[in-house]
Amino acid sequence: MTFRPLRLLLCIALLVGLITNIKASKSSSLSITDNDIRDCPSVQQLSSLKLAMEEGESPVMRKIFAWLFPFGPAWNSVLGTFYISSVPNFILAFIPAQINGDTLNTMTAFATGGLLSDVFLHLVPHSFMGEHQESGAHFVMVEEKRNILVGLGIFLGFAAFFFMEKSLRVLGGGEEDSHSHGGHSHSHSVIETSVAETTGMSVSSSSSSQSQLKSRNKSAADSSNAKAIQSTPSSTVNASSKLSAYLNLFGDFVHNITDGLAMAASFYASPLIGATTTLACFAHEIPHEIADYSILIRSGFTKKQAMQSQFVTAIGAFVGTFIGIAVRNAASSSSSSEEMEGLDLAAGIRQDANGLLGTTLLLADLVIPFVAGGFLYIGAVAVLPTLLADSKSGKQALREFAAMFFGVLCMFLVAWNE
Repeated sequence: MTFRPLRLLLCIALLVGLITNIKASKSSSLSITDNDIRDCPSVQQLSSLKLAMEEGESPVMRKIFAWLFPFGPAWNSVLGTFYISSVPNFILAFIPAQINGDTLNTMTAFATGGLLSDVFLHLVPHSFMGEHQESGAHFVMVEEKRNILVGLGIFLGFAAFFFMEKSLRVLGGGEEDSHSHGGHSHSHSVIETSVAETTGMSVSSSSSSQSQLKSRNKSAADSSNAKAIQSTPSSTVNASSKLSAYLNLFGDFVHNITDGLAMAASFYASPLIGATTTLACFAHEIPHEIADYSILIRSGFTKKQAMQSQFVTAIGAFVGTFIGIAVRNAASSSSSSEEMEGLDLAAGIRQDANGLLGTTLLLADLVIPFVAGGFLYIGAVAVLPTLLADSKSGKQALREFAAMFFGVLCMFLVAWNE
């Protein structure tokens, strides 16, 4: 009699397990793609409404971008790299060797506004929500695990640029005369540094030596020490400045590679992302090239040598662009069959999709978040402290505020009127 309840419980457990397996098999066989969502009647009606609205508009920026970038994503990324690499270097021919620090700070503030607005208005939204090139309405399924990986990609870009700058500072001996972010050095103390290099001593050391000479009653020992200080050869200072200049050129080359990767990734994402990233990089490259140009001049380079060095480092941008194109083509060829069938949304919910850690996020989708993290580091960590360090005049601060907000406004209008 005691065995009957046990048998009954065992049969119930087997029945429950069988039902669970049947439900699991049904859920594992469920496949709903984004193409199925696009074919829904409600989505088709919204797409028709959006197409009708777009036909009545004539976006000016879309026509301008179509004229500036008339090719496919690969050639458009090469063309965008040419824009951001050649034009700022040609501008150097009209820049004097000694540029006003306030002018350079104002240009840097404008570039920072454009760069950060490109991050928050274009790159970060695209990283999470995507940017569709097809016409009509589009819907995105919220996938929590995918969003975590996207956020991790943004942090990896931020950390990679920190590692790059930290390594360059260690190699350069921790010099504080330039603020280098992956090769992008913004040094605005042109007059003080040039005086220190030509005399062989710093401003503080010269003032201290003068006070010592006044306090002592013209002793022979002090006069000989003063002569020794003034006659100190500047070869060691010139050697260290040369080393910092070459390290700056190397860092500039490495950072230009990341710019090229950003060009390729943005144009393969969408024409709008590519065009706005080109504008942001272009606005940032002009003050950056001028700052690097002034560093090379102070390090003993002639104007011709400085311009030639800047053109050589610009090759890194094309190297990064071609690497990005090759990676994107390899990724697209491997996932071409999946793109034809559509993205399996049910697999993303079950976390058994073909992407990273069972999500629908592919490795190529992390390039834009990586670029966003890098640009965020450049604008917020590497450039803004230089503007805060040179806070001497209220009028100059107002000019920098206005320049920064003007950069944000330009990027906002570009995105809004696309």
